[in-house]
Amino acid sequence: MTEQRAGEHPQASGLLHKARAVVDRIGALKRDFDGAHRLAHEAEVREALTRSELSLAVQESMIQRAELEARLRGQAVAAHAARHPSTTRRHNRLSQLADRILARLGPVGHAILIKRSGLASLPRSGAGLFDAAWYLAANPDVVTRRLSPLVHYLTTGGREGRSPGPLFDDAYYRAGHAEGLAQTSLTPLEHYLRVGAAGATSPHPLFDPPHYLAQSPELARGEDPLSHYLREGGREGLSPHPLFDVDWYVRQAPEAADQPALLHYLASGWRRGLSPHPLFDNAWYLEQWPDVAAAGIPPLLHFVATGGSEGRSPSPWFDLAYYVAARGADLPAGVNPVVDYLRGGAWKVSQAHPGAPTATYVVARPEVIRAGLTPLEHWARRAVR
Repeated sequence: MTEQRAGEHPQASGLLHKARAVVDRIGALKRDFDGAHRLAHEAEVREALTRSELSLAVQESMIQRAELEARLRGQAVAAHAARHPSTTRRHNRLSQLADRILARLGPVGHAILIKRSGLASLPRSGAGLFDAAWYLAANPDVVTRRLSPLVHYLTTGGREGRSPGPLFDDAYYRAGHAEGLAQTSLTPLEHYLRVGAAGATSPHPLFDPPHYLAQSPELARGEDPLSHYLREGGREGLSPHPLFDVDWYVRQAPEAADQPALLHYLASGWRRGLSPHPLFDNAWYLEQWPDVAAAGIPPLLHFVATGGSEGRSPSPWFDLAYYVAARGADLPAGVNPVVDYLRGGAWKVSQAHPGAPTATYVVARPEVIRAGLTPLEHWARRAVR
């Protein structure tokens, strides 16, 4: 039996040995834990860097995509101008006097007057640039006169500021072509068909020719974009404006599928609270801005014409003031902020809505990119399902 050292108890010695072993084991575990923690931290850092690089790459690619789409719109406008040459006509006092004389000569004189105007090929029944039924409904005093609606417009109505159809806003067109109208003395509709359409200018706040032409509609030579939309494009589901999502609208109003959906919205849809785009809440806009409701103006028309420039938000999903501040001096002058957002501005701000960082949202939901949507569009679509 081994002799014990003086003062050393066998049991105490064993306990001490075990304690040292436990301490060594704890130390080893701590070193392993620290190593694992360090590796985990490094992995998290690498993942964060990767996600950051990915989000930056995604944003950059989406900016490039928006720039490409802008170039395509420009090319579509240039191609249209080449197929739709301008045909200026000066309608001086003598010419206007001749029209008034022709207007008194009955059907034969009316036919000559309309041919002289260049509008002889326009459809004058049903929805068109000149909508006879709409014109009579909007101007009941014309019903009692012995003139056809188009003759009245050419000799009187067009000079009195009367619009020829639901998608031709006389005041809006005059504001953009005051000088040209003064020089030619043409009615706004004649000027649009002879001059304005060649440059893809708009006759109505809710019809955006570059946006429409970029969808590659097959226009006949000499045909203007709005005529094509009313004749064919609207029934094919083409969008008239960046803030009018036809599929979104038709899901709310299936009966609008067989007609230009924008006409349906302006005639009745807005009164039923139907929204034309995920980022524009029709009912919310009227509740938020009671002066618009009192004026009886279609909410989207008000927002595009004046509301956006006045700083009015279009829906709870889009804080217009916040976005304008985020874009700062980079926001193009005269461009509706929501249209700017949809056309690429979404990818040029860190967040377009308080608490909704663009990069984080997109990386967490890659389907946004696959669907070709902006983050706020995607968010709004999910919120209103």
